[in-house]
Amino acid sequence: MPGAGRQDLAPGGGGNLGVRKMIRIDRYNAIDETRIEESFVRASGPGGQNVNKVSSAVQLRFDAAGDTGLQTDTRERLARLAGRRMTREGVVVIQANRFRAQERNRADAMERLLELLRQAAERPVTRRATRPTLASKVRRLDAKKVRSSNKAMRRSPGVDD
Repeated sequence: MPGAGRQDLAPGGGGNLGVRKMIRIDRYNAIDETRIEESFVRASGPGGQNVNKVSSAVQLRFDAAGDTGLQTDTRERLARLAGRRMTREGVVVIQANRFRAQERNRADAMERLLELLRQAAERPVTRRATRPTLASKVRRLDAKKVRSSNKAMRRSPGVDD
């Protein structure tokens, strides 16, 4: 999905001079593509001799603290969701080494970052307190009576009975 959700924010759109690529997360959040750094390292796991020779694993770093395109509440939710993947400096680090091919690992890391950002961008629905209806109260009390009588039937008759 290369190019999906990206938007050039340069006026006129001519040339690469002054062009900032923005990746849109939702209506209110977009991240600057220059804030994402990729480095390639040797991967562990399947691949045989290829693993020892080729740097196919991707370490993606996104500076969330320095990005102005994220809203404050989104950044706070991102920190909570990222957990140990976020450093103290506010950099989200994502490791991708599922695949043998470097390009597939790059796409996987980018997709995982975007999914994390989409989850952080979702505002939690606030719970509204409601009162139980009269019918639900009656049903609850009837169920308690039935349960009570069942348990009373299990008891052995006492001396007083």
